[in-house]
Amino acid sequence: MIPLKDKNPTHRVPVVNISIIVLNVVAFLYELSLGPELESFFYVYGVVPNTVSTAFSEMSLNGGVLISLFSSMFLHGGFLHLGGNMLYLWVFGDNVEDKLGHGRYALFYILCGLGATVAHIVISPNSPIPTVGASGAISGVLGAYLLMFPRARVVTVIPIFFFLQVAELPALVVLGLWFVLQFFNGLASLGPETAGMGGVAWWAHIGGFVAGLGLVLPFRKFR
Repeated sequence: MIPLKDKNPTHRVPVVNISIIVLNVVAFLYELSLGPELESFFYVYGVVPNTVSTAFSEMSLNGGVLISLFSSMFLHGGFLHLGGNMLYLWVFGDNVEDKLGHGRYALFYILCGLGATVAHIVISPNSPIPTVGASGAISGVLGAYLLMFPRARVVTVIPIFFFLQVAELPALVVLGLWFVLQFFNGLASLGPETAGMGGVAWWAHIGGFVAGLGLVLPFRKFR
């Protein structure tokens, strides 16, 4: 299912959400300018699980490792990777920011991204593949949206064989099914034949979503 928009009005301009989208796009344009140097760039500014886990186990954290935990949230591996993430952030992030407030939303987003990264490293501590993408942090936004607006109507494209059906579905259905898909794909990725391989960081999505569920209530601004 592909969300197009939600019917959930906001009361203020989502300046933080828009800024995050702009930062991701600018970072991606910079990636395109790197050409063959992009791979080495990912190894420096993406999160490499075995590098991070080794640094923690040896108590040898350095600035490069710490920077990568944050910089990896703004990097993407391709147009579809960027476009899919920004679509979800555009549809669901404005309402979460509206409810939390600008400053709280910015901190919430970063913490969800860190939670997603930790989950991925715990599951694949020896992986030498750099991980990039905003999907872990955005998963936290989805978890927050699900908890705060479960009945909000989401205009969604549903592919049925060769046809596309547009329907309005409750956020509980759209995001609930999204999480179920991430969870079962995450379980499938635990097999020994997939250990250390690249691909989608399913457990980062799961970790970010759970972080969003857990953090949104303490962060929520009651008015």
